Amino acid sequence: MISKAMQDGINEQINKELYSSYLYLSMAAYFENKNLPGFAHWMRVQEGEEREHAMKFYDFLLERGGTISLKAIDAPPAAWKSDLELFKEVATHEAKVTGLINALYELALKEKDYPSQVLLQWYITEQVEEEKNAAEIVASLEMIDRHETAVLQLDHRLGKRGSD
Repeated sequence: MISKAMQDGINEQINKELYSSYLYLSMAAYFENKNLPGFAHWMRVQEGEEREHAMKFYDFLLERGGTISLKAIDAPPAAWKSDLELFKEVATHEAKVTGLINALYELALKEKDYPSQVLLQWYITEQVEEEKNAAEIVASLEMIDRHETAVLQLDHRLGKRGSD
């Protein structure tokens, strides 16, 4: 049986993961409206991952005999000043999620909840990747803003070395 504190923390995290899903879905719509289907696709894939993350917590809580308590999901923003500003928000958001996961892990340590610690290790590793992906896109968009698109094209070509 899972403790009430862990149950409450996981329920809160389910809400945060579902908000992340909503946020990325809103960002996908923003890019669709700008006729940027590649960016929109990236956001839709991200949205699906966040929904999967929520469901992983959901299923875990049920497996541990916990009670699911779904709360209202805040509405995400629908417009951004620029593509770069949007991806800076992605980076900031992923850093915030990392902090939430870390706090939940600290709670699992305090509660001596070993199964939750194991689950949360997966999320900790996942967040490293999420933050890295966001930072790389922000860096690329900053290069584009500096009119260094030729460098990005060359980088893309060099990245295919050995894969032909």
